[in-house]
Amino acid sequence: MVKLLMFDFDGTLVDSQNISVNIYNQLADKYHVRKIKSFDSIKRLPLHERFRTLNFPIYKLPLFAADFAKQYKHSLESIALVTGMREILIELKKKGYELAIVSSNSESNIRDFLGKKQLNVFETIINSHNILGKDKVIKKLLISKKLEPSEVIYVGDEIRDVSSCKKLDIKIIWANWGYDLLEMLQGEQPDYIAYFPEDILSIMDLQ
Repeated sequence: MVKLLMFDFDGTLVDSQNISVNIYNQLADKYHVRKIKSFDSIKRLPLHERFRTLNFPIYKLPLFAADFAKQYKHSLESIALVTGMREILIELKKKGYELAIVSSNSESNIRDFLGKKQLNVFETIINSHNILGKDKVIKKLLISKKLEPSEVIYVGDEIRDVSSCKKLDIKIIWANWGYDLLEMLQGEQPDYIAYFPEDILSIMDLQ
């Protein structure tokens, strides 16, 4: 029986694509990386190809991410929940599911955003720090809550979310309104596809 639903934040719960691209481009000169001219073309590339196309060495990521988080905090007023998501989260909570967020965004940003939106439904919010190591954070969360992989479902919108869940044998619902394109998935596939937020409820009714 599923007890815990984990959500990605950017792209899955909130529509922050334009803000994120703007912040990235503001920081690009400082870190000597290429600016994003077309996000639609970038998101059609595998993750490693995106870094290569943007001339972005991985070693710059920790400092860049810290600067990004600071700029993101100043843009919280311009970021909105995905349409219909508030009602879905409240309904999932009413059904007795524990809700958590596992994101590469900062915990502070996420808590500030949820506070502004008066959305107090998440018991746990965790920053994964390493964008390529989300599976390690999820594994620690499962251990701390004494949960089996079969008792958890993740909701995410990025290829790396699928990869992380498959490493841990956790089922994942693909949020098709998010950052990455479903067509970019190769090999590993999500267990379910939600084309709209309300599809999450329908999928959970099948569990």
